[in-house]
Amino acid sequence: MLTHSRMFVLLIAALCAFLAVGSAAAEQSHPQVIILRVYSVLAADTNQGVDPQLGSIGSQLSKMFNYTTYELVSEQNGRTEMGKMIEFTMPGGRILHIEPQSVERNMIAMEILLFQGEKPMLTTDLKLPNNGNLIVGGPHYEQGALIITIGANMAPDLGSPAAATTADQAK
Repeated sequence: MLTHSRMFVLLIAALCAFLAVGSAAAEQSHPQVIILRVYSVLAADTNQGVDPQLGSIGSQLSKMFNYTTYELVSEQNGRTEMGKMIEFTMPGGRILHIEPQSVERNMIAMEILLFQGEKPMLTTDLKLPNNGNLIVGGPHYEQGALIITIGANMAPDLGSPAAATTADQAK
């Protein structure tokens, strides 16, 4: 039979273990941060080749589209949390809204809306692999077409032991 002092010690130990598990779960429940990259590219038939600033995206565009020139017009980067919309100002008075909604098995689900002024031009829900790119070819712009590439990746969880170890190794 347990004495009252031993029962009290066991009760305190169980309570501490319960609080530790609850605290760890609370730390892991913070929203996932998504890092977004948006490139706006002018595609035209002016025989100027591929802008070297496009890097590997330039060769992907050449294979996908039938233009002779790919010029980087703008590059924007942003960070947002799951469920929070972020806005990018695009060439030609367009506005791009991106809202990451969930992550499941390394796939980032998001809603994308492209506006010309207040008029929606594109509305879609999609899943993009972590570190993947979406390429949207389309609206007329200047002497060609505007191609938009959207890249997304999950920010490392800086509170996790693995991320802390990686950060310590980088120093």
